[in-house]
Amino acid sequence: MSSKLQEECGVFGIFNHPKAADLTYYGLHALQHRGQESAGIVVSDGERFNYHRGMGLVTQVFTRDILNQLNGTMAIGHVRYSTTGESLVRNAQPLVFKYREGDLAIAHNGNLVNANFERKILHEQGSIFQTTTDTEIIAHLLARSAKKHFEEAAPAVLQRIEGAFALLMMTEKKMIIALDPHGLRPLSLGKIGDSYVAASETCALDAVDARFWRDVEPGEWLLIDENGVQTGRFATQEKQSLCSFEFVYFARADSMIRGKSVLATRKELGQILAEEHPVEADIVIGVPESSIPAAIGYAEQSGVPYEIGLIKNPYVGRSFIEPTQELRELAVRLKLSAVRDILDGKRVVLVDDSIVRGTTSKRIVQLIRQAGAKEVHVRISSPMVKNPCFYGVDMPTKEELFASKVEEEQAMGHLIGADSLAFLSNEGLLKAVDVDMAEIPNRCIACFNGAYPTQLYLK
Repeated sequence: MSSKLQEECGVFGIFNHPKAADLTYYGLHALQHRGQESAGIVVSDGERFNYHRGMGLVTQVFTRDILNQLNGTMAIGHVRYSTTGESLVRNAQPLVFKYREGDLAIAHNGNLVNANFERKILHEQGSIFQTTTDTEIIAHLLARSAKKHFEEAAPAVLQRIEGAFALLMMTEKKMIIALDPHGLRPLSLGKIGDSYVAASETCALDAVDARFWRDVEPGEWLLIDENGVQTGRFATQEKQSLCSFEFVYFARADSMIRGKSVLATRKELGQILAEEHPVEADIVIGVPESSIPAAIGYAEQSGVPYEIGLIKNPYVGRSFIEPTQELRELAVRLKLSAVRDILDGKRVVLVDDSIVRGTTSKRIVQLIRQAGAKEVHVRISSPMVKNPCFYGVDMPTKEELFASKVEEEQAMGHLIGADSLAFLSNEGLLKAVDVDMAEIPNRCIACFNGAYPTQLYLK
């Protein structure tokens, strides 16, 4: 398992476009950072589905020949990093089913917190599951709905599931887009002429030259068919609780989330971090890639020069699969190299976006010291991660979290080999990522403060 947090997946859909498969491919490529284990595309020509799914990156799963076979004008696609269910091709999405109205495809970003509860009920009613994902529960609930038609059954099913879900569902002729009542995951809409596009992030809209239309509202569903777009609500909007880690780490820096620039927000996180935790130093460096904007913000606010002290090799796979500690440490060296000419003899501020287990932070500090740094002061542009996430983020158990084992910054800094260590405060985070800084925050910070926005169904 990675020592960094991993988003579960990304979704992309398009309605009424002659190159639906190609545009979905490009959209998924732009969302590749949200999931690297599997990818899939389902296309409809109005009468039947054509689809392909596989394990690996988008460019590994789809060839030109495969895309040429995916004929149709409506498509949904998915990139996955598993948090529920094994990393197997049968769990790759979009999931495809046969039911009373024909074919059904579902692509889901998030986790259903009542999945085990609903799965038990469905098992008792005779349902036979083909996958181990919580997404399949949605299909079984649709199939068993007393509502006759897809567009009537879907809102009723959405009322029954709980947790985080940015959903794309389609039959041969219709597409439904929906977002959970808390808006825990991002989901944006765009247009290309008369075509409609939905994507987890606006960077995917940009990739296919779609014009941003608007964000899907929490508790909202949209039906798109030959008659156009119909909108409705399956639930009243709860207190909005968009995941704050989208701004800290998950989302691509060039995305806009609910009107806020991810890049500008990350720079602001670094600026606030410098205000809260200044230190005398010679240079500021960031851990590539997501921490670079925060490092630049820290440097701007503190007046300490920003330098490129770490170089990332983009062609190295994930280090957590290495079987021994020695090989894992070697893999970190292959991923990151320290620039001795920049670091030698310097007092260094190292800015990173988070500490989860602490193992990667320790190795990076060692790299910087071996490059000759005189002092290493670690600054984290998010608060301590003290609690697991249940909404679609691959996160260790509470017992495995570094901040759960060691709650004091000085002790944590000593364990990773830093001269000092400091985290952004919860208040500092909300100042940067919250839209209106209301008395009740409109961002989820449960992994930091333990205040989960939904019931969890842990037993």
